[in-house]
Amino acid sequence: MKKQVAILMMMVMGFLSFGQDQKPKVETLENGLTQATFYHENGKVAQQGTFLDGKRHGEWISYDTDGNKTAVAQYTQDKKSGKWFVWKGDQLTEVDYENNTIANVNKWVSKEAVVSNRP
Repeated sequence: MKKQVAILMMMVMGFLSFGQDQKPKVETLENGLTQATFYHENGKVAQQGTFLDGKRHGEWISYDTDGNKTAVAQYTQDKKSGKWFVWKGDQLTEVDYENNTIANVNKWVSKEAVVSNRP
């Protein structure tokens, strides 16, 4: 078990493109998934998602340093899948993935929230 957690941690650290002082929290879930939570330097959650057999699997959510949701992504056995949502300022981008490839992109700009990006 310790070896699996160590391998998972190495993979996860490679996945993240930013440095952090706080160690990620790793928790084994009942359904065989491992949930990983990464933190910004200020202690707020930076990213949270699950792994299955050492591969990203399921929903991954990213947050900015203020705790606002910046992205929701889907993975199936480490491949991009389904709908991804990315918030940047007043713009929401929806990206549809099929077979780890972009199938469609939609963008919306609004002065009012299109979709709530609060946790």
